[in-house]
Amino acid sequence: MLKKALEDVLTEKESDGLISAFDQIGRIIIVRIPDSLLSKKKIIGKTLLDEVKIVKSVFYQASAVEGDFRTRDLEILAGEDNTETEYREFGCRFTVDVKNAFFSPRLSTERERIANLIQEGEIMTNMFAGVGMFSIMAAKRKKCTVYSLDINPIASKLCEANIGLNRLAGNVISINGDSSQIIKEQLMNKSDRTLMLLPERSDEFLEPAISTTKDGGIIHYYSHIHADKKTDAVKLSEERYLSVTPVKSEILDSKIVRAVGPRYYQTVVDVRISK
Repeated sequence: MLKKALEDVLTEKESDGLISAFDQIGRIIIVRIPDSLLSKKKIIGKTLLDEVKIVKSVFYQASAVEGDFRTRDLEILAGEDNTETEYREFGCRFTVDVKNAFFSPRLSTERERIANLIQEGEIMTNMFAGVGMFSIMAAKRKKCTVYSLDINPIASKLCEANIGLNRLAGNVISINGDSSQIIKEQLMNKSDRTLMLLPERSDEFLEPAISTTKDGGIIHYYSHIHADKKTDAVKLSEERYLSVTPVKSEILDSKIVRAVGPRYYQTVVDVRISK
């Protein structure tokens, strides 16, 4: 449908690349447009708005996700200039702000995987929780307690709202601030399971992740790995973790979460630590 709608504007190759580079989040579309097509961005935005009927806004992603708050610059191309929307996933409801708080629809499979791994009665520390999606999905699936940490005050406020939307008050506890400091002051040796979904800075935060995790607990360590062959990425991610960890660790599982660039992969290594 979209390819046909764009056939008067783009070549087939350009259309294929564009369609693979946009995300629909509730009533919002975010599209990444190559420099060669920026002159056509407004007509691309209007076409997407016209063709995807439930969508109210189309934004061009003008920067990568960056900074401590993990935000990005968005430019309105068509529709309403409103970056907040409701998003649903696996029976949970979320209010998200696609500009001012970290959120990625492309992590849905990983969110479900973590939710399925959680055990009844566990305590989990989610060190970089954003609007609370991993935390809420885990607590919705199993009776557990999740400390949902984020340094971005907008993300933490949205997490609190999403806890209410999903009726999980007391099960998910949102704390705003630097995760390292929060762990040092409140969560030492507290967690059966620790999620550290900040792949570009995991090495920097590995020590506090270990500090919050009990002896025998599990850490989900995410990283960005460059690999000439996709088949090598998992092994390289395991080697990277083992080269930086200061504690004895048993690797339980490892996998590619998603591709994030040419020969670049987001990976996760699940480890059980011994202190």
